[in-house]
Amino acid sequence: MDQYGLIGNPLKHSFSQGFFNDKFAAENIDAEYVNFEIPSIGELESIIKNSPQLRGLNVTIPYKEQVIPYLDRLSENVQLIGAVNVIKIERGKKGKPQLTGYNSDIIGFKNSIEPLLQDYHKQALILGAGGSAKAIYYGLRQLGVAGTYVSREKTSENVLTYSELNEEIIEANTVIVNCTPVGMWPNVDDCPLIPYHLLTKKHLLYDLLYNPNETLFMKKGKEQKATVKNGLEMLLLQAFASWDFWK
Repeated sequence: MDQYGLIGNPLKHSFSQGFFNDKFAAENIDAEYVNFEIPSIGELESIIKNSPQLRGLNVTIPYKEQVIPYLDRLSENVQLIGAVNVIKIERGKKGKPQLTGYNSDIIGFKNSIEPLLQDYHKQALILGAGGSAKAIYYGLRQLGVAGTYVSREKTSENVLTYSELNEEIIEANTVIVNCTPVGMWPNVDDCPLIPYHLLTKKHLLYDLLYNPNETLFMKKGKEQKATVKNGLEMLLLQAFASWDFWK
């Protein structure tokens, strides 16, 4: 039986295990999907060594960037983004398994947000600066939308802090994407600290979170007549893309 899995920490609320095992059962695929909750990325080598049936892995927080040095090849998107969320494992009869890193986050996000984009959606604020945020940055760029990261600390010229988000910036950036865990269950009363009162009906708020179905970030956007969407469709689309990479 082939095996696929997920590495990350924590994995309590993982969507992937249930999704893929349901898929395998429904389509009579002789495979199983398991979670590998590991304390450090260094554990990856022992997972590969001790799991000879393992054909592919998904990668989640906090290892999307840390995993790169352990891989043999990187896709073009990964070289651009600097983050991996899919690994294909190829095993020959002899020698070390070959690990190739891909990014399906960018595929899922682009396909999910593109139908919502209007001609006035030219600039975006990307809340967060981790591996997912990097995929969103390049996904938006490929769709013709310029992105600016927003973080708690100013780490470079292309990063704004939350305290810098004034009326002029909010007016210019009509797409806002939440790539942080702020507002995820059980902390449903939290939301990113942006000036929601400055939002308009031209704004599009996209939350990578999907639990709860409507985050406080989304609710506050709707109150200002903004278009809002959660990350469930993106999650499904990136899972489909993961399977395409593994097949």
